[in-house]
Amino acid sequence: MSTPPFRADIVGSFLRPPALAEARARHAAGELDAEGLRVAEDTAIAELVVQQADAGLQLATDGEFRRSWWHFDFFGLLDGVEIVELDHGIQFQGVQTRPRGIEITGPIGFSQGHPFLDHYRSLASLLERTTGAVPKFSIPAPTVLDFRLEPGHIDAGTYGGRDDIVDDLVTAYRDALQAFYDAGARYLQFDDTAWAYLCSEEELAKAASRGIRTDGIAERYADLLNRILEGRPDDLTVTTHVCRGNFRSTWISSGGYEPVAEQLLGVVDYDGFFLEYDSERAGGFEPLRFLPEGDKTVVLGLITTKSGALEDPDAVRRRIDEAAAFAPLGQLALSPQCGFASTEEGNLLTEDEQWAKIREVVAVADAVWG
Repeated sequence: MSTPPFRADIVGSFLRPPALAEARARHAAGELDAEGLRVAEDTAIAELVVQQADAGLQLATDGEFRRSWWHFDFFGLLDGVEIVELDHGIQFQGVQTRPRGIEITGPIGFSQGHPFLDHYRSLASLLERTTGAVPKFSIPAPTVLDFRLEPGHIDAGTYGGRDDIVDDLVTAYRDALQAFYDAGARYLQFDDTAWAYLCSEEELAKAASRGIRTDGIAERYADLLNRILEGRPDDLTVTTHVCRGNFRSTWISSGGYEPVAEQLLGVVDYDGFFLEYDSERAGGFEPLRFLPEGDKTVVLGLITTKSGALEDPDAVRRRIDEAAAFAPLGQLALSPQCGFASTEEGNLLTEDEQWAKIREVVAVADAVWG
């Protein structure tokens, strides 16, 4: 496959190398200035893109090395959005994140000064000078912003309530897509935990306690996303990654895709869907029957990033065959189930184990699709 998503693909984030982790810690302590941190990031990313090429990938990301969180960094740099300290973090299985949350303080917007545009330009320029790989860049989906909003965190002088933010959120993301396209991006990904949480009765109950109207929520989210995706340039690939939680090798939700598959796969106009399938918590492949015949791709996340144990390649190939009973093999691809470091803390495996998994993705994809 010469256009994204590729037969062997990745979600995006990688373990932070020790030198970068040390630089970030020194910067946080006031011992390293912003320019020193940028140099450390540039150095780490330059090495990372070579490692991705050496592993056989046709694409490359910056590993999210300039971020602390997969989502809050982007959201907090939107106009009218701030990241604030809460009295609790996000609860995973046996561990909780740092206590951060989203605050809507004014009209939501995306400005040309959003730092992620420069992050993309830096990656694209580096790849043009070095490996020639296709740059892939991920941002959090707008549905995540809505789903993670807590009661009382919308400025009443700006919006009357949760439903009133939707139009501005759509405009902000349409502006973001255009800005990234103008910067040269042709492969973007919306990372999304909300769709996975809609498959969990427990997470739906928590959402209702946050004031979210859960009846018809899949339809509303599909409409929100399609309003953003409508009219995007024909040569801009936009995919999504659906995640059940990924922090220090733990997770949040369980539940197969059946409750949302018809809307997500059959209605939302993404070009590709990165779906986690590394454990029984993701259910079976039956929901893939909702994937329309054509050029949309489901990227099967069969290689876990939550442990260093390497999967049996024959078992992975058998699972791809099982998936092909419900969606055409030509519309399937392979990737790790998630990133290796959705936050800068990273998952509990080594860098060597991380790269062994990437090489296995490439080898299995070559064996299945040639």
